[in-house]
Amino acid sequence: MFSFSISSYLEIIFRSGVVYLFILFAIRFFGKKELSQLSTSDLVLILLISNAVQNAMVGPDSTLSGGITAALTLFIINYVFKLVMYKNKKATELIEGESEILIYKGKINFETIAKQKITVDELEAVVREHGVLNSGEVELAVLERDGNISVVSKELKGQTFHKRSKKLHPKFQKANG
Repeated sequence: MFSFSISSYLEIIFRSGVVYLFILFAIRFFGKKELSQLSTSDLVLILLISNAVQNAMVGPDSTLSGGITAALTLFIINYVFKLVMYKNKKATELIEGESEILIYKGKINFETIAKQKITVDELEAVVREHGVLNSGEVELAVLERDGNISVVSKELKGQTFHKRSKKLHPKFQKANG
């Protein structure tokens, strides 16, 4: 169950680090929208990638300690990346990219949506999810670094609604209504 060899653990740490960096840059290369708008095929892809890289991380070591070493390595690398991004704006831009304006004052930025591989139909669907009838009624729509699309309507300038926020937290209901 537990086998101990420093060289095998160092190999797992190295392999896990390489896989982490590969996946990080592959997601960055293939686009931000993949993170927040998962389709069925995207979910299948993520599941298959995790299965495909498992052996690349642990190699022939399928022990519990090998798996824990790989997982711990991934957590540590992720923590270090988050720390670096917190302290360094350039690193954040390199790793996560920059926010992109998709709609400004009712006009779709076709160059940006083409670059981000977002169709007009997908953009219009997101606009509707935010309670706005069509893109012409949007003051600003931004593809955020995390892959979410923020929408501010002309009618509700200054007010935004996140599509996941179905109702207010109980402690805020009294203050707002």
